[in-house]
Amino acid sequence: MQTSHTGVSRTRQVVAAVIGNALEWYDFIVYGFLASIIARQFFPSDDEYASLLMALATFGVGFFMRPVGGILLGIYADRKGRKAAMQLIIRLMTVSIALIAFAPNYAAIGMGAPLLIVVARMLQGFATGGEYASATAFLVESAPAHRKGLYGSWQLVGQCLAVFGGAAMVAAVTHFFSPATLDLWGWRLPFVFGLLIGPVGLWIRRHMEDPEAFIEARKQATGPAPSLMQVVREHRRSILVSMGLACGATVSFYVVLVNMPTFAHKNLGLPLDQVLMVQMFAVALMTVVIPLSGLASDRFGRRPVLMAFTLAFFVMVYPLYVWVAAAPSIERLLVMQVLLCTAIGGFFGPAPTALAEQFPIEVRSTGVSVAYNVAVMVFGGFAPLIVTWLSKVLGTPVAPAFYVLFACVLTLLGTYCMHEAPRAKQPQPFSKEVKP
Repeated sequence: MQTSHTGVSRTRQVVAAVIGNALEWYDFIVYGFLASIIARQFFPSDDEYASLLMALATFGVGFFMRPVGGILLGIYADRKGRKAAMQLIIRLMTVSIALIAFAPNYAAIGMGAPLLIVVARMLQGFATGGEYASATAFLVESAPAHRKGLYGSWQLVGQCLAVFGGAAMVAAVTHFFSPATLDLWGWRLPFVFGLLIGPVGLWIRRHMEDPEAFIEARKQATGPAPSLMQVVREHRRSILVSMGLACGATVSFYVVLVNMPTFAHKNLGLPLDQVLMVQMFAVALMTVVIPLSGLASDRFGRRPVLMAFTLAFFVMVYPLYVWVAAAPSIERLLVMQVLLCTAIGGFFGPAPTALAEQFPIEVRSTGVSVAYNVAVMVFGGFAPLIVTWLSKVLGTPVAPAFYVLFACVLTLLGTYCMHEAPRAKQPQPFSKEVKP
């Protein structure tokens, strides 16, 4: 019996795909939350602000490496297989986390310390670039024909669990350790915990199998594998549509989830600990909504579900920002985040499968990598910078909503122009089959 046909093995396939994605986002979130401590340890300066900027700039290095890693690892996945690429990716992620967890600080080795952190972030960004496309292709190709939306949605469930877990780990170490202990060694514990995930993920991925759909496509292929330029030339419409689809997701993630605690604390004056509690509740809710909307897309189609939740988000985001800014309170912020995160989760569910379905199997990983990583780098990576600049230029706390609205327009265009794969009918139970 083939691995991909058994219920148990399908569960293992999902876990194998999700665990690397969770590891990548856990590392990103932990680094971002601990940036001020890392700045003091590896980027010392007489100016504390300058030190923090250098640490955050190093954080941003990962975004510039994502398209490079996405393209190279996407090509590797299309040529050598999803399993081979996903094993390589989790090895790279584990090495990058180990470099940060055990790197000597500036006081110990001087300039070698920040260089180690830069190398680690570049390596992590490179691996992250290939993870989304390879894991998404693997999940969609491993899924039953009538459950591709549900299987693809687990990709983003992994991201939400990582955000939740990263926030919880940082909250734990900052609560139980004194500032002096945190600076000395406590900040390393969340990275050490993340490092433990690596060997587990590698073991799971070693025992998974390439999807039958991918193996069959490889057998039917004639001639050499398409080059990057050939993929871009022959599938440029799919790439542009996919960039539009990814734009709204990445901007909403960074503005509404990642940047919201800083915005609510600094711009609205709300207590940071209460803001973080609201955020963790909203992320937990979104984690539940994502697979439900992925399942809904299997029944009603990707386009109707994507369009409905994107329009809902588009209609709500500006009035909610205005409402909260008019009389800032934790209660209003909670209502805002619950509504927005429900809409985001509804879009996130079908999005990975919709992206995968824009490309044929033989170039799927490469095509998704190019579209997704370019969109993330351009629209997502610069989102905090753009919304901060907009707030200053426009002189209003609701400025982030304008950038989100712009991204939603691009996503609506992408959704309208996307290729809608035919829906497969759910197989009937054996007991209900009509026998001759």
